[in-house]
Amino acid sequence: MGTVFSFDVRGGGPAVREALGAAVASLHQADEVFSTYRPESQISRLARGELALADCDPEVRELRRRCEEAERRSGGWFSASYAGAGSFDPTGLVKGWAVERAARVLADAGADGVCLNGGGDVQLLGGDWKVGIADPLRPGQLAALVAAGAGTDLAVATSGPAERGCHIRDPRTGEPPATSLASFTVLCPRLTDADAWATAGYAMGDAARDWIEALPDAEAFAVTTTGALWYTTGFPRYAVGVRA
Repeated sequence: MGTVFSFDVRGGGPAVREALGAAVASLHQADEVFSTYRPESQISRLARGELALADCDPEVRELRRRCEEAERRSGGWFSASYAGAGSFDPTGLVKGWAVERAARVLADAGADGVCLNGGGDVQLLGGDWKVGIADPLRPGQLAALVAAGAGTDLAVATSGPAERGCHIRDPRTGEPPATSLASFTVLCPRLTDADAWATAGYAMGDAARDWIEALPDAEAFAVTTTGALWYTTGFPRYAVGVRA
């Protein structure tokens, strides 16, 4: 997926060590099926018309359904249209889904706690963890630190141009969004959702605050292009610290 994945796994013994191999394999398999950079992937072949959706692996159809649901729940701000051409591109959701799936392989094998970080998007299952939210305007510094209490499932996903440049598009225009945000972070139990909501929320801009407030079990934290911060009403219950 063009990024780095790191595992922090606590407890569980031999079964969990064996499951680690399966979790890593599931990430490679997701890349092979869904990568838009691999010409032989099912997503690339689907975009070229060489493969019908009905002939793809069942998980491709599952991701199509999840993307359609994300588009509906975001009022169209999340989109899985490839390069604006109408082809299916689940890039804004598939990494979160793949990370969450791999983390659950380890939890199901008996791990007491799992922290799986996929390029800065994190799925926490069980355990007692703290996660830093990078400050997009101050490289190497944190804008906030959040904690998942013991036994709590929590996902943390951030979107914005700080790491990869401007790679998010306004789905209505195909152009970079006219947003006041430098980064937008979503906290919720499942990284599949957090990844999609962070992508949509960044494109949406300040209007994302009210949108996230209306979603169940989701909170948001934003850094604006001027360096100001805002967050949803439930965010402080996760916050260990927020920069001044």
